[in-house]
Amino acid sequence: MIGRLNHVAIAVPDLAAASRSYAEVLGAQVSASQAMPEHGVTVVFVTLPNTKIELLHPLGPDSPLRGFLGKNPAGGIHHVCYEVADILAARDRLKGQGARVLGDGEPKIGAHGKPVLFLHPKDFCGTLIELEQA
Repeated sequence: MIGRLNHVAIAVPDLAAASRSYAEVLGAQVSASQAMPEHGVTVVFVTLPNTKIELLHPLGPDSPLRGFLGKNPAGGIHHVCYEVADILAARDRLKGQGARVLGDGEPKIGAHGKPVLFLHPKDFCGTLIELEQA
């Protein structure tokens, strides 16, 4: 059901510093920052030949990322994103198998302008999974 790895998301306490590290130290192509108010984050994408790295920073006081950074003040891997051909079919199949979809279960538009869903980390070896319709 899952397709290719779309990105690995890393929560960072300082988005500008993290972006500079990837661009200047690692020599990576780094996008401009993009505010995602509906998700409570600001994102930057690092483009790699085979995938992307998403740098995440809290946007606003109610950002769900604040709790993660409270437990991991230096930052760290937040989630992995896999592509699926049909997000509603994937959701229904996963729910039928007992997986928990976070939120209200309805896809939201993600940073790439495509529908996304998140799956509970307790159902996937402690890893938060994002599904993005390809």
